[in-house]
Amino acid sequence: MDLFGAAEWEAIVLSLRVAFWCTLVVLPFAVAVAWLLARTDFPGKLLVDALVHLPLVVPPVVTGYLLLILLGRRGPVGAWLESWFGIVLAFKWTGAVVASAVMAFPLAVRTIRVAIESVDPAIERSARSLGAGRIRTFLVVTLPLAMPGVVAGAVLAFAKSLGEFGATITFVSNIPGETQTIPTAIYAAIQTPGGEWQALRLTLMAIALSVLALIVSEWFVRRLPKRAAGRLD
Repeated sequence: MDLFGAAEWEAIVLSLRVAFWCTLVVLPFAVAVAWLLARTDFPGKLLVDALVHLPLVVPPVVTGYLLLILLGRRGPVGAWLESWFGIVLAFKWTGAVVASAVMAFPLAVRTIRVAIESVDPAIERSARSLGAGRIRTFLVVTLPLAMPGVVAGAVLAFAKSLGEFGATITFVSNIPGETQTIPTAIYAAIQTPGGEWQALRLTLMAIALSVLALIVSEWFVRRLPKRAAGRLD
């Protein structure tokens, strides 16, 4: 007998799919914003910092509702996306990616920013003095040295997406086979008489995936500094 039923496998596969695309979408923006906050000063920096971290402090349901207002089919952005590009996000798995990305973004930015701030600015100044431009210095010097933090940020985004519930269920609902991820499937199971065993199976799977993500993150964090140091030597 299979451990998981067809509907449960759909939720697991969809969760991994959403988490993968969430991480892919979040990472480049998180790196750019983390560098901006770590290495530049500009008017309104505190406000930008607060807005970036806002999803961490407001209820996830609020975030999901705001996404529904903005990106729903009648929202200003959602209506424009549908009319011009045929893209619909609300109540679609792509909307789950967006909701997860919004919730994961501040975690990734915070982790990557700390990593960039730990890079000695003197090394960057040395590269600039040798003729490297700002972008080349970032790509050749800063980014390799901060890579453990970048990997940790990516893993945090992936893990956050796997566990995201409030914003996702508010923005894309809980549609089996379309938007039902592991957390929303667990929620549906515990609302169903006799669904406790299904909820337990999915819970154990969620724990296993999260532990695996943490192990992979720790492995990269331990190995990447040695490789970066070797390249700089």
